[in-house]
Amino acid sequence: MSHNTQKNIFITFLITFAFLIGFFIGNKEKVFADEYFSLPENTSISSEDFDLFWKALLLLDKKHPNANTISSKDRVWSAIQGLTASYDDPYTSFFNPKEMEVFEESISGEFSGVGMEVGLRNGFITVIAPIKNSPAEKIGVVTGDVITEINGENTLEMTIDEAVQKIRGPKGESVEIVIAREGEKQLLTFTIIRDIIELVSIETSIPENSKDVFVISLYSFTDDISAKFNLAMQEFIKSGKNKLVLDLRNNPGGYLSASIDIASVFIPQGKPVLIEAFSEDSGREDIIYRSKGSSIKLPKDFKMVVLVDQGSASASEIVAGALGEYDIATIVGAKTFGKGSVQEYLKLDDSTALKVTIATWLTPLGNSINKNGLVPDHEVKYDSESKKDLQLEKAIEILK
Repeated sequence: MSHNTQKNIFITFLITFAFLIGFFIGNKEKVFADEYFSLPENTSISSEDFDLFWKALLLLDKKHPNANTISSKDRVWSAIQGLTASYDDPYTSFFNPKEMEVFEESISGEFSGVGMEVGLRNGFITVIAPIKNSPAEKIGVVTGDVITEINGENTLEMTIDEAVQKIRGPKGESVEIVIAREGEKQLLTFTIIRDIIELVSIETSIPENSKDVFVISLYSFTDDISAKFNLAMQEFIKSGKNKLVLDLRNNPGGYLSASIDIASVFIPQGKPVLIEAFSEDSGREDIIYRSKGSSIKLPKDFKMVVLVDQGSASASEIVAGALGEYDIATIVGAKTFGKGSVQEYLKLDDSTALKVTIATWLTPLGNSINKNGLVPDHEVKYDSESKKDLQLEKAIEILK
């Protein structure tokens, strides 16, 4: 994967601070779809299928009173939107000219947002994780919140990309969202002021109740996180401790390469960290990402726990899944989100594009991350009303 590709991936990740997780890791280079336009001989598409489409179009043109007000391009774009929706994949979508312009402006310049990741869960637009110190976190949005309305519009029929566009906007302007939250009898309404989002990617700490445990908290897999993580590991080694907690809670992901780098610190060189699996019809062989190894020497009798929750997604699931399956770390917390797919950005022409899911991610043992998520070795529910961090306390108990 090229540096430019990874740059596009990460900037798209920043876009998701105003809502989006579908397109922010594993994204490929932009290409024109013309390169793919040659239908195979055994295609399932038949002229009879299109006869039905043309009949419907001609009848609508003849019967509907609004027929003269709709352009042929609008008809085509709507048809393509319906086509992408038929694949039942929230991360596969069509960008009309306005949507594509917003998208491409976003990956070429600065923008503002509210600071939270969303995904589609059980058919509802759901907050995966608010970004640390973001407007969304400060106002009280939490992981698992279901967004029912955006600026008065019901979200039930919205795609993730549509929600992104409605949430994004200039710094200083507000957006109103209505949220359904587990345990709350009434809907919650938040008015959030958009701002420029600044990432806090990593922190280190030593728990007050356990001086022999070192904690590294990763909030996102940024472009520079590998170097920062190595510095954090050096700090851990210099502390003289041999018990490490890697906290990936509310970490929605980031660079694929960063997840491989961090897993490589603990997994022997050459061992599979991740499998990128393509469909049989694609004609492409699966890609195996292997550990690069590391010059960091782990302490004697090294012990490790990884903390995850429903806000841990994508790159977080890659790292946690690999460390767990190699018995390098014990996984503690709640079931992860389950975002393990790869999208490709294809320009149909100069003004429209498709974003298409092309592959899914598997753990080293071949278990699918997508939709399934990861189930911890020790499931511990986070109690937001308690002053104690029960998940961290369980991690410390295991390490002792």
